[in-house]
Amino acid sequence: MLSLFSIVYYLLALIVYILALPFLFLKLRNPKYKVAIPSKFFFKDNPPFENSGLWFHTCSMGETKAIKPIVDSFKNEQINISVITNTGFDEAKNLTKNRRYLPYEIFLPFWINRQKALVVMEAELWYMLFLFAKKRGAKTILINARISDKSYKSYKKFAFFYKRVFKNIDKVFAQTQIDKQRLQELGAKEVEVIGNIKLAQLPQVTKELKKADDILITAGSTHENEEKLILDAYSRKFGKLVIVPRHPERFEKVDKLIKEYAKKMNLTYHRFSQKEDFDSDIILVDKLGELNNIYAVSDVVILGGAFEKIGGHNPVEPAYFGCKLISGEHIFNQKSLFECVNDYVIIKNDELKSTLNNINKIKKSSLVQKGDVKPIIDELKGI
Repeated sequence: MLSLFSIVYYLLALIVYILALPFLFLKLRNPKYKVAIPSKFFFKDNPPFENSGLWFHTCSMGETKAIKPIVDSFKNEQINISVITNTGFDEAKNLTKNRRYLPYEIFLPFWINRQKALVVMEAELWYMLFLFAKKRGAKTILINARISDKSYKSYKKFAFFYKRVFKNIDKVFAQTQIDKQRLQELGAKEVEVIGNIKLAQLPQVTKELKKADDILITAGSTHENEEKLILDAYSRKFGKLVIVPRHPERFEKVDKLIKEYAKKMNLTYHRFSQKEDFDSDIILVDKLGELNNIYAVSDVVILGGAFEKIGGHNPVEPAYFGCKLISGEHIFNQKSLFECVNDYVIIKNDELKSTLNNINKIKKSSLVQKGDVKPIIDELKGI
């Protein structure tokens, strides 16, 4: 029997769905969403998981990568993974063949089957997800939970809602003692602090590259407009420059931009797919899966995604390799990971040139703490 709150919430979610339909049909014109939107909002090729598996739910690539040490401990179990984003879906294939896009909430009562456990990563606090997973007999667990300073006021404002969400969560593994306190204020029970599990699995090098004969500056995971900003701030006297765009579909556009710059400044340039070395003044990395290999031989990293309002990218990787780390201001999606890093520089866009001009004054970054996945594994083995 559903509560009045659940019925009202469902009806509101249904209204939102109906109002959003024109927008969804418009988004379908973008090839990027040709699988995700039909799966999440129209149930296309998105059947329920089979019964009695361990069901993990994550949002995107970073969260999906982070659950690998946990998943690897259950080789004899059926592992099911649901995600929100395309990158999460692609990453999930490395962990299991049973991967799905999580349907929109109005579909969850008809989509969720009985599972041994539902393990949800971080802030994926979907009311219907926990409600019906628990109703169908799953133990419900929230892992790597955190409430940032910025979002704390928002959570408190809607405390009446989150208290109902946490009513259906059996166990919470939080990142810090402050997170534990805040989560308990919102109604979380059985809260245990285990650190940030994104640090439980540290970056690995898949290929050893030869170090450059000069300071190597890597612009990692860059987005639109960021490459131009970096090139405008760059001078050959700073060292050699490696640019690694975040999205492969932008390789050709960035290639054209660098060629024009290199010609104007009389600099040498090549693409990494042509030769895997750092002999030129500027190198475009137009291959996937090379970023950690390049961080391992870099001296300085300009981390993309934060000079535009993207939210930043993972600072743990360059920090692990002891690079001097420079980031823009817009790190709102990565604040919890930046808190795990010592000695990094956050700058305004117009400060990049002067910052590069004073590279010698920047300290090498390093990691602060490491999360422990063993308590999560023990909890699941006890079911």
